[in-house]
Amino acid sequence: MDIKTLRYFVEVVRRQSYTQAANALYVTQPTISKMLRNLEEEVGSTLLIRDGRKLMLTPSGQVLYEHAATILAELRELENALEDIGQMNTGTLRLGVSPLPGVQIAGPVSLYRQRYPGVTVKITEHDDAAAREAVLNGTLDAALTSSPVEQKQGFAALTLFSHPLYALVPRSGRWLDRKSVDIATAARYPLLLCSEESVLSQQLMADFARQSITPEVAVRSNQWDFLVEMVQAGMGVAIVPAPVCETLNAAALRWLPLDSPLRWELVLFWRDGVWLSNSTRAWIACCQTFWPASET
Repeated sequence: MDIKTLRYFVEVVRRQSYTQAANALYVTQPTISKMLRNLEEEVGSTLLIRDGRKLMLTPSGQVLYEHAATILAELRELENALEDIGQMNTGTLRLGVSPLPGVQIAGPVSLYRQRYPGVTVKITEHDDAAAREAVLNGTLDAALTSSPVEQKQGFAALTLFSHPLYALVPRSGRWLDRKSVDIATAARYPLLLCSEESVLSQQLMADFARQSITPEVAVRSNQWDFLVEMVQAGMGVAIVPAPVCETLNAAALRWLPLDSPLRWELVLFWRDGVWLSNSTRAWIACCQTFWPASET
């Protein structure tokens, strides 16, 4: 018993005619008749009896017809659902973000929603280690991080952007004539940095260590706005990436280029060597559209 046989049987019952069923299914009437004889032999019971011009279902035929009709209806729903997913009319994108890069993804998410309004986007915040684990075990389709991602770890990765770092200082006194700030100069003041777990903070502390500098870290936070407020309050110097400076108040603050090779990057990564859903492929394409200079 297979789907084709059930389809032939249901069509005969609905049309009350072997000939009309054969025409609708684009097969010959003998093909229909043979298929139904084989079906009756398989179930061990007569399924249809003729009463004049009418085909009547036997009790076994009635049970088989009801179940077959349900199976065929569910199959059509499955085919439609798969077609919708294939055409991006439905589906789900499960995306992980780490706290600091998360503020940068509103643009590509908006673009994605415009292109694929039927796809549900689920965004959850993870630290870098948890995001890697979730992508590997399939809980997430892809994730965004500011830390390097190596292919040998089982991931494929796309660097979306790379920004220089700035020293954020008050617009006053000693800072007014400066054009830039080096690591050693920044370390003379209380520093306002992101959390110890963040890759940016770890890279900065490693840079200080290479120069045998032990800075005073006055404040740690993954909230850029809070660090900006602390600079305005005179708490110290914040090290921030270029995008944070784009909306700052130039009348109260200065952001001076940090003389350091360090950069703040956003990396999109997903599991390598496995099948990717259409929604994930579309997200990768949206990111490449939004950040044309992105590189794998």
